[in-house]
Amino acid sequence: MTTTDEFAQLGAPLESSSSPALKFEVLAKCSTSKARASRMHLPHYTAHTPMFMPVGTMGTIKGITTAQLRTLDCHVILGNTYHLGSQPGPELLEKAGGLHKFMAWDRGLLTDSGGFQMVSLLKLANITEDGVEFENPHNGKMMMLTPEMSIGLQNSIGADIMMQLDDVVSSLTTGPRVEEAMWRSLRWLDRGIKAHKRPTEQNLFPIVQGGLDERLRTISAQELTKRESPGYAIGGLSGGEAKGSFWRMVSLSTDILPTNKPRYCMGVGYAEDLVVCSALGVDMYDCVFPTRTARFGNALVRTGSMALRQGKYKNDFSPIDSECECSTCKNFTRAYLHTTVTKETTGCHLVTVHNIAFQMRLMRDIRQAIVEDRYPQFVRSFIKTRFGKTVPQWIVDALKSVNIDLTAPDADGYFATTVDDDFQKHPNV
Repeated sequence: MTTTDEFAQLGAPLESSSSPALKFEVLAKCSTSKARASRMHLPHYTAHTPMFMPVGTMGTIKGITTAQLRTLDCHVILGNTYHLGSQPGPELLEKAGGLHKFMAWDRGLLTDSGGFQMVSLLKLANITEDGVEFENPHNGKMMMLTPEMSIGLQNSIGADIMMQLDDVVSSLTTGPRVEEAMWRSLRWLDRGIKAHKRPTEQNLFPIVQGGLDERLRTISAQELTKRESPGYAIGGLSGGEAKGSFWRMVSLSTDILPTNKPRYCMGVGYAEDLVVCSALGVDMYDCVFPTRTARFGNALVRTGSMALRQGKYKNDFSPIDSECECSTCKNFTRAYLHTTVTKETTGCHLVTVHNIAFQMRLMRDIRQAIVEDRYPQFVRSFIKTRFGKTVPQWIVDALKSVNIDLTAPDADGYFATTVDDDFQKHPNV
């Protein structure tokens, strides 16, 4: 399972950008949609996009070693600035030479700003122009996280890509608060840029905000492009909003952001979202979903999610996926996993390995389809396998916006009829 040679036959980049700590090369484009396949040179690794980044909150992905992550061909993983700043803390990380050395990881790292955790997880969070005031869960004291402190922590962690501290509001929020947060996030970005002490070693990505308001999203994206950043993130989504609004905000953002720089859609990890958003021009994704759902005994497959704790797998001696090459599928049966998931740490570990392998394989397939300029055909095949003939309306609408019409019959006679559900309720079996 390697991507080492997947771009070997391609010629010169179609377009590119260079920053002190990042070089981005667009190597192939879909002739129908906005999908593209690219190479991203980071200080610690050269990653291929579109890519999915597993989340290792405190410098570890639960139950998985860094050696296993390399075997699974993960290019970049995430760390959480709030949790890493609390424990082990910046002083210890600096003594260790940064998080890469501390966790024995020689590939890419991305850290978030910590702002989302301040607002979503902590009590008495209060947003001011200075920063985020919150109650420390360890000692109950009030603390302040400023844009400068967030960048300082991330400089100590040493990730290849850092995220600005932004003023986080729920994607369901409307009214003046959304615009206030958008403008404040821009001001905090400028403060973060000034505080960044390692610009030749680490990349600072700003975040497009603006809620579900097209005008505010447009202003935000346009303002960010004036900062000449090495890459850009699309934030403030995947928070419970209707998927019809979600994809429109993603597509609006990719229409405005520079085409020669990476675009990162934060908090996205469902397989159908990865396929659709890649068609909309997104390059990078992260989400806790694949690893978190593994701890509940759910294995990811192309038809949906396989709940291995269900009794029907008790005497099923086939692997999770006969086409998967991960160590779990090569060595263990559904029956064995049925007896261990949610009961033994071994079961959690094995399903986590498979789910990460599933995500990595999906992203390789996406990249290969783009390189071979058959992405629309890949999308149709994927959607047919995952949903059958009834496909969520938002997926049909999103893909149609980039000239992939699922409602038009293909050579095999397949076409989609729409349903209003945003999510798949049951696997397509």
